[in-house]
Amino acid sequence: MRLAMIRIDGVPQPAQVDAEGRHYWPLAELAPDLPADMAGVIAALTGGARIPEPGSPGRPLADDLLTAPLPNPPRNIFCVGKNYHAHAREFARSGYDSSSTSAADAIPKAPIIFSKPFTAISGPWDNIPLWPGLDQGVDYEAELAVVIGRGGRNIARDQALQHVFGYTVVNDVTARDLQGTHKQWLLGKGIDGFCPMGPWIVTADEIGDRPLRITCTVNDEARQDASTADLIFDVPELIQTISRSMALLPGDVIATGTPEGVGIGFKPPRFLRDGDVVDCAIEGIGRIRNRLCRMPG
Repeated sequence: MRLAMIRIDGVPQPAQVDAEGRHYWPLAELAPDLPADMAGVIAALTGGARIPEPGSPGRPLADDLLTAPLPNPPRNIFCVGKNYHAHAREFARSGYDSSSTSAADAIPKAPIIFSKPFTAISGPWDNIPLWPGLDQGVDYEAELAVVIGRGGRNIARDQALQHVFGYTVVNDVTARDLQGTHKQWLLGKGIDGFCPMGPWIVTADEIGDRPLRITCTVNDEARQDASTADLIFDVPELIQTISRSMALLPGDVIATGTPEGVGIGFKPPRFLRDGDVVDCAIEGIGRIRNRLCRMPG
């Protein structure tokens, strides 16, 4: 099943989308007792609520109707740094990695978890803003994002996938200069509009535990092409690690890290500029496509 937030009469509302992404059914019509926000829908479905099978062909779905599927998660997005071997090495070589002092410690021994404010979330086709003074080192990071269903604390690895509601695509847009300057990553990654998400959430039963191909292009030029099989710390390990410190909640989002091929991996770095178009895609889920847009000073 695919669940999206769709502008219906100008108001974002949860909806079910068909497998081809061409038609949708408002949940207010299919299951009127469900909440009107996606985190609430996830909590209700995890608790036993059901969405009846659609009995009509559905309404036509245009890209510009889609917003981020979880525009208001219960808290900040959990993010994972340096979680693909090749990317960890390219990051260490780049000179922007303040968390690594040598090639020997490029590969982390435990997951690196940081936070990206939910105010950074934007839609799957929204512009990525280039804010004045924050626009000199903007980079892309295509990532698989996990959406938590059943919450819990101290979740065991072998039980972790039972807590996954579904998956979506995010672009963990990053201002590399700020990331390096401030050592901590919050200011470089938490900028307003720096987390395009979507196009919808695909439930875990459709994905299973198979590896997924993840790709990214900039102006239709291939930049990233990898498999989630290459994750250093897989989804169960991440859920186990985070839930050891704090209870996970329905609707929590975990961005699992990006593979090799980001802008700082090139010599010289290839940062994003006004008018560039970034396309991030994951097989079995979908794609998001966002244009860089300079904001007024």
